[in-house]
Amino acid sequence: MISPIVRKLVFISLLLSLGMTACRHQPLLPNGGATVSANCSTDTVYFVNDVLPLLQSNCAMSGCHDNATAADGVRMTNYANILDEVKPGNAGDSKLYKVIIRTDNERMPPPPRSAFTTAQKALIQKWINQGARNNSCLNRCNAAVFTYAGAVRPLLDGKCVGCHSSASPSGGVNLSDYTNTRTWALNGRLYGSIAHQTGFSPMPKNAAKLSDCEIQQVQQWIQAGALNN
Repeated sequence: MISPIVRKLVFISLLLSLGMTACRHQPLLPNGGATVSANCSTDTVYFVNDVLPLLQSNCAMSGCHDNATAADGVRMTNYANILDEVKPGNAGDSKLYKVIIRTDNERMPPPPRSAFTTAQKALIQKWINQGARNNSCLNRCNAAVFTYAGAVRPLLDGKCVGCHSSASPSGGVNLSDYTNTRTWALNGRLYGSIAHQTGFSPMPKNAAKLSDCEIQQVQQWIQAGALNN
């Protein structure tokens, strides 16, 4: 006869076995690190690649939603803080999404700062609806592509224009259109800043340095004449 203690241990073992096969989670990463995919899917919005730079550039700044100011108790500085403002899987009921699609003076970024573009709003909406995951991917950047429209403009819109728009040109630098961007490209300040060269203010401010590939794209575009191509 099997003793009650042995029977209980067998039962617990069975439950653990069923749990392991029925519920498979992605492994927890140290320090809240993102899960990294070797390749980038065109159907997926990645927090580290797409969402975080956009929010850092447009929201996580002094006087707004950086760690020091934390206006209205909101911080847009990292995944954990941003997750407080979203309901994964439901953009329509997420504070972050609702406030960026407003059309009155309560929208974010607040007037006179430029509103998020339709494409940027859709990006954030899709990320939330896909589960608001802390994810990233590698090998998205292609250094062989360095045209203004194909590489430089999307890069600046996502990581720089929040601080350097026509409505709020931090440091007097406006990167919101080709004419102004070309000026800063040809005088050396654009590359000097993103490459963190001595004598230049490192950019993006309070955010991760651009990848080597992204810096190379900008450098090659400038070397080719900073064309509107």
